[in-house]
Amino acid sequence: MTENDYLIAWGLYAFAALGCLLVWCRMTRFMWRWLREPLRVLMAVLLFSPTIIDPVKEKFAPAVAIAALDLAFKVGDNAWRAVSDLLMYAIIALCVYLVFVLIRWPIERAGKARKAQAAAAAKARQADPEDDQPFGSAGDDRYAPKSAPRASGPSRVEPRL
Repeated sequence: MTENDYLIAWGLYAFAALGCLLVWCRMTRFMWRWLREPLRVLMAVLLFSPTIIDPVKEKFAPAVAIAALDLAFKVGDNAWRAVSDLLMYAIIALCVYLVFVLIRWPIERAGKARKAQAAAAAKARQADPEDDQPFGSAGDDRYAPKSAPRASGPSRVEPRL
């Protein structure tokens, strides 16, 4: 296998793995968010984590494929290395996801509180429309004479040249 064939194979695998990840995202979209997101992270780890198969040539292969082939056909001793790589990548990815969640959580709580406060303020404005005046009802001249109704046409006449 030449270097070009190796890169083409990895490119095809990455394209297929991306398609599988998109299908997995579609399959898990009905789930509760706090269950859906870690499952998507674990699937991304399973699909995109490589493991070394030939240390001399520095050749890599998908860890899940190496583990499955070594366990199914008992052809090599790379299964434990592939499983340990999968576990290491899963721990790293879940730690990064946890940091992301810890950053996102207070931001979402503040946003929900801001929306609730805005909804309460809007409800209070609708409940008491007379408090809309800046000085209360002091400027309310309900006994003042009403102004004449305006004509429906334009109020300004433009000169013609």
